[in-house]
Amino acid sequence: MKLRSKHVLLSIFIGAALGGMVVADASAQSSRSSKKSEKSEKAEVLYPEATRQQPEAKTSKKAGKPLQKLIDVYNEEDYAQTRTLADELIALEGANEYDKSLASQLAAQAAYNLDDTAAAKAYLQQVLQFNGLENNGHYQSMLMLAQLQLADDEYQAGLATLDRFLAETKSTKPDDLVLKGQALYQMERFQEAIPVLKQAVDSSPEPKDSWVQLLMASYAEANQNADAVALAEKLAAKNPADKKAQMNLATVYAQADQMDKAAGVLEKLRASGQLSDEREYRQLYITYANMDGREKDVISVINEGMQKGVLKPDHQTYLALAQSYYYSEQIPQAIENWQKAAPMSKDGETYLNLARVLWQEGRVPEAKQAAQQALAKGVKKPEDARKIINLK
Repeated sequence: MKLRSKHVLLSIFIGAALGGMVVADASAQSSRSSKKSEKSEKAEVLYPEATRQQPEAKTSKKAGKPLQKLIDVYNEEDYAQTRTLADELIALEGANEYDKSLASQLAAQAAYNLDDTAAAKAYLQQVLQFNGLENNGHYQSMLMLAQLQLADDEYQAGLATLDRFLAETKSTKPDDLVLKGQALYQMERFQEAIPVLKQAVDSSPEPKDSWVQLLMASYAEANQNADAVALAEKLAAKNPADKKAQMNLATVYAQADQMDKAAGVLEKLRASGQLSDEREYRQLYITYANMDGREKDVISVINEGMQKGVLKPDHQTYLALAQSYYYSEQIPQAIENWQKAAPMSKDGETYLNLARVLWQEGRVPEAKQAAQQALAKGVKKPEDARKIINLK
């Protein structure tokens, strides 16, 4: 569950008067929607519990006109020119902290829209250092910085920024908590991720399925199988027609070593014709392969998947068939599938197993030939192959 996509949830409010003019609301969403100029209304207070003392967000006389020009250029979606004008304003003598913060904020969004995330992060750092924006803009910039850091796999830095954001804003919004939970999950700090994600899920009237699945995955990775199963069952019961929820339930059952339940879920999907890709068929036959006495089920699933063209006739498939035929005492079929699997193997181990079975069946010349091929491809114990080759 890597956080890779640039789904930056950012809405920045600009409402300061510049020389009697009203500045347009500039919003940079991941959709990069067009900007609309409208009268500034008093922005909603997004962080009412914030510990930061909000500064007076007012532009200087010196920067009034260049700042208005900067905003106009940004709203025209000329992002390269936005960065140029922002850099000039940041260096402008007489510009105050608000001017520089706002210029950095717009430059960050422009850089992000140009796919220059390194520059976007640098500009966002400047927003925080200049410390001149009202709380809405300041903390939305901090949140965007955390998201970009995490998207670039800078987990320590991203989590530190996110922890600062949560500490200063006192935010308990589920979306913010999930972001932290996902970061902890990516850092393999599963025990720490669980309470954060659980708080997000429990505090939301309608938690997103992806949040629940992330919590479920954290339980599983932390070996809290009972909790993972309970959550997976709840999600599957809530969405009985959702194949993904059912597949997740089967996976969690398997991780909890409840193979019979995993097979039961997958068989229902198979019976209703919902198993449609290679991964799903493999999951079912591997589940059966991990259960005692279910070799015939392995054979049935594989043969059905191959007949439908869903399962590829590759080494793994033929090897699973060969082993299942062998342990169900269908030796000729086992040999046939080992013969198909062996040439596809990256080494000679499959040829060596074929040689052993042929030897057991009294087919010594064929066993010797398979042992020679095993040596040619390379095996861990060449002496075993030579023993068969030297049979009298």
